[in-house]
Amino acid sequence: MATPQLLILNKKQIQQKIDRIAYQILEDNLNEKEIVLAGIWDRGYKLAVRLEKVLKKISEFKLTLLRIDLEKQSSKLIATTDLNESQWKNKVIILVDDVLNSGKTLAYGLGVFLNTPHKKIRTVVLVDRSHKIFPIATDFVGLELATILKEHVDVVMDVEGEEDRVYLS
Repeated sequence: MATPQLLILNKKQIQQKIDRIAYQILEDNLNEKEIVLAGIWDRGYKLAVRLEKVLKKISEFKLTLLRIDLEKQSSKLIATTDLNESQWKNKVIILVDDVLNSGKTLAYGLGVFLNTPHKKIRTVVLVDRSHKIFPIATDFVGLELATILKEHVDVVMDVEGEEDRVYLS
């Protein structure tokens, strides 16, 4: 028997959350000329792409999109990026992921930037489950959700043949 799914956010609500986060990023960076949106592959990167679209409409930042690939099952930081670190050096970095669960993925994502000078780093998640094991705080959150550990939050975005949604199973 399949696990029942509870719809948490529909397509319209997801876009509303992304719009609101984009405005928060704008307010937090009014005097900046350039921002790096660093999305953790794959759903964090998809969210970063969505944020970039909104920010292009509402701001005059130069936006650089960065893809971070992490070995999420590894017990140590193993990461690759699609840009050279000179492209994010001394800039504002917005680290983006879909769901904050234990904080490990965001902590590893932050690790990519620790040896490079930057102006500031902010974090964005669409859903914060509040089950942190790592001392990670989110700066911009679409939805804070109290769940039990055995529940799972799934984000479906940009999947061919499927409508965007967030659900709990």
